[in-house]
Amino acid sequence: MSTPATPPPPGSSAAPASSGASASGAPASGATASGAPGSGQLARRLGLGDAVVIGLASMIGAGVFVALGAAQDLAGPAVLLAVGLAALVAFGNATSTAQLAAQYPTSGGTYFFGRQQLGPWWGFLAGWCFVIGKTASCAAMAMVVAAYLVPEGFQRPIAAAVVVLLTAVNLVGVTRTAGLARILVTIALVALALTAARLLVGVAAGDGGAAFGAPVPGPLAGRATGFWDGGLAALLGAGDGGALGTVLAIAQAAAVVFFAFAGYARVATLGEEVTAPRRSIPRAILLALGAVFALYIALAAVLVLVGPAPGEQGWGPAPFIAALDLVGAGAVWKLVVTVGAAAAAAGALLALVAGVSRTMLGMAREGDLPRPLAHVSQRYSVPQRAEITVGIAVVLLVLLASDVLVAITASAFGVLLYYAVANIAAYTQTGEHRLFPKALQVMGLIGCILLVAALPGSTLVAGLALVAAGLVYRGIVLASRR
Repeated sequence: MSTPATPPPPGSSAAPASSGASASGAPASGATASGAPGSGQLARRLGLGDAVVIGLASMIGAGVFVALGAAQDLAGPAVLLAVGLAALVAFGNATSTAQLAAQYPTSGGTYFFGRQQLGPWWGFLAGWCFVIGKTASCAAMAMVVAAYLVPEGFQRPIAAAVVVLLTAVNLVGVTRTAGLARILVTIALVALALTAARLLVGVAAGDGGAAFGAPVPGPLAGRATGFWDGGLAALLGAGDGGALGTVLAIAQAAAVVFFAFAGYARVATLGEEVTAPRRSIPRAILLALGAVFALYIALAAVLVLVGPAPGEQGWGPAPFIAALDLVGAGAVWKLVVTVGAAAAAAGALLALVAGVSRTMLGMAREGDLPRPLAHVSQRYSVPQRAEITVGIAVVLLVLLASDVLVAITASAFGVLLYYAVANIAAYTQTGEHRLFPKALQVMGLIGCILLVAALPGSTLVAGLALVAAGLVYRGIVLASRR
């Protein structure tokens, strides 16, 4: 049963007629009650289970097969604290996202929420940061798929081919996206369960390392010597006995892990396509986040028991293959984890392309991106032009980017700012739309600021430059219209 549409708060822009849904989640003009799309609208075809699976697919590939190894390189056995800190910040952000998505179940995520609650400039800031951060995430996931499948010299063209293939899947309908995501998540979970069991057998046989007795390595595993490479943690001597620096090293590791948790917002960006959104979206977000937190803690503990990582380069882009080497596992076990990693990273990339394109759709509807990107295919009910644009941008990044860790930190910068806006917007909600205490939004905002401050200086400078470029672009567009 739908509730009456709620007018926007004073000072915010009115919801556009093309938003695709009323504030309550009822179909907008042009969409039928059954969910069939009208002109320019998306159809509601995703149930609660589909939404949870898309959230899981967005997180599992990134967190398990990339971010956990990188985070342990930074924090050593304190990686469990880093996972807990990232989960705490993610929980605060998740409640804000769920509360906003329940009131505004339409495409665009915090871009749309920010416009409604805070004003157009705040919405643009959130949407622009999301596009920047998640495009970097897409490139990272494509590079991970290739890293597990082929030798280094062939990885970039294979990664580009993976992007093209999965973008093509998204172009033929969101229900196919959810169906393929379900298969990929199942493969990844089975592979992870088998791999974790084999690693624990090796630890029990005495093949483990220093485990929880290892030190905290410090920013970028001790390879950073200044603010530009290591951020505030490097300046304050993380890993060299400085208590504050060590705390910041854990925060830096948490920022890397947060990159992996951020997939729960994919459900909100697909809000225009979820059935019973006021009930389904909050439940899907919290269920996916809780399941992934439990998985991350368990697997981080397994890596700690096996580690520390061998050599100066740390765990590298394939931490579980390195861990299997340490316990003497054979080629069959490496094949198992390779299949799981490729499936999980492909699932994350599949959902990421869908999420970024929906945010671009919302921004194009408002004129903050070129309006032709707002076109929705009447046959497949997907924003095909936006998805093709995302695919092209990701292919370019795959061919030009340096390594996966750089892409992860760039993604963390954009996504953390995106959620900072979400927390501020959710804080302003009142009445029947308030589902969670305001203290959770305050916690999420403070956590986002802390994790951004812990990132390397190069990431901060480049990220701020891109944000400034986006704001200048919007100012020029508005001036030209006047």
